[in-house]
Amino acid sequence: MLTLTRSVGESIRIGENIEVYVVEVRGGTVRLGFKAPREVTIHREEVYRQIAEANALAAEVAADITGALAAFAPPPAEDPAAAPTGTPAGGVAPQAVPARAAAPVPARPAAPQSPIADQRFPKK
Repeated sequence: MLTLTRSVGESIRIGENIEVYVVEVRGGTVRLGFKAPREVTIHREEVYRQIAEANALAAEVAADITGALAAFAPPPAEDPAAAPTGTPAGGVAPQAVPARAAAPVPARPAAPQSPIADQRFPKK
């Protein structure tokens, strides 16, 4: 662990884009300021532990749900090579049903533009 001494108003750099400022020292409490990119998450230790516990619990629940849903899943398809051939027990072979073409959807007319709206929000 690296230990550094800083006074109020001084800072510490971590890498090229993270800066830690000493804002205030009062009694046994130190206030720090952090300057970092938005994609860098910064949490107090107790908050970080709560997030980690919640994520672990969510992962366990997701695994339990997946296992429970597997009980309701249909059985895997049989091997087509092992399936019997010929007509079904009723003696009539199924026939293909031709697909129906979808009806074209009529185009919607353009909404009328209000001259008042054009005055309030001019186009750029």
